[in-house]
Amino acid sequence: MTSPIRVLLIDDERVFVDSLTKVLTRRGMEVHSAPDGLAALDLLTSRQFDVIVLDQRMPGLDGLNTLKAIHERDKLTPVVFLSGNINLSQVSEALKLGAADVLMKPCPVENLVSCIENAYERKGYATEVAEKC
Repeated sequence: MTSPIRVLLIDDERVFVDSLTKVLTRRGMEVHSAPDGLAALDLLTSRQFDVIVLDQRMPGLDGLNTLKAIHERDKLTPVVFLSGNINLSQVSEALKLGAADVLMKPCPVENLVSCIENAYERKGYATEVAEKC
C-alpha cells in the first residue's frame, strides 16, 4: 500500500477549504490547510508536503509572495495555483516563479485531482534526479 499524497491547501475561504478537504480526503489524500501565506510558511517549518495548492488573494502575504518564499526554501515541492482572482500577468509571474500549474476557480474537481496527482508524480521524478546528482 502506498502512502497518501500529502496536500497543503493555502486559502482563506474556510467553506471552500473544508469542502475541498473532504473531497481530497475521500480520494485518499492527506490534507492540511493554512488560512494565509504566513501560516503556511510556519507550517512548512515543521512538516513536509507532496503538493501545495495555493490561492492568490489572501490577507497578509499574497499567493505570489507565498510561492516565492516556498520555493526559496524548497524548489522540489510543486505548487498549484488555484484562484478565482488572478489576472494574466499574475499567471505569467506564477509560472516564472515555478508554479506547477495555474487553475481558475471554479475548477472541476477532476481537473484539480489530476493536477495534484501529476504534480506529485513529477516531484517523484525530480527527487530521483536530485538524489543521483
